[in-house]
Amino acid sequence: MKKYALVFLVIPFLFSCSDSGFNNTNPFVPNYTFVVDLNLNLPEYSNLKFVSNAVYVTGIGARGVIVFNTGSGYNAFDAACPNQAISSCSTMTIKGINALCGCDSEEYSLFTGQGTLQYPMKQYRVQVNGTSLRVYN
Repeated sequence: MKKYALVFLVIPFLFSCSDSGFNNTNPFVPNYTFVVDLNLNLPEYSNLKFVSNAVYVTGIGARGVIVFNTGSGYNAFDAACPNQAISSCSTMTIKGINALCGCDSEEYSLFTGQGTLQYPMKQYRVQVNGTSLRVYN
């Protein structure tokens, strides 16, 4: 009887682990492991201090990363078009509060990463530490 009691106490702990609902899979955008720190006091990233502003960061991810200030935090998305194979036109550009795919002219919200096609933008994690942002996968 004590064995069964121990099993019933342990089982809820095994199923209580969560990945915070973070799904980062997309067949068109490969996975890259990186960590980059952005200092918001530098001129190239100072726009991120203000709500609804975005910055394009090159050299990380598949096609660079777009970092966006949502007002309640920050989002970071890969700049590769999520519904296109990597090609010469698959780097997205910032268009206000949206990102625009050059291949199919599809727009994606920088608040949610959602567009009208099958896959949303590939999202990365962002940690805020004072005036520094850590973007990582």
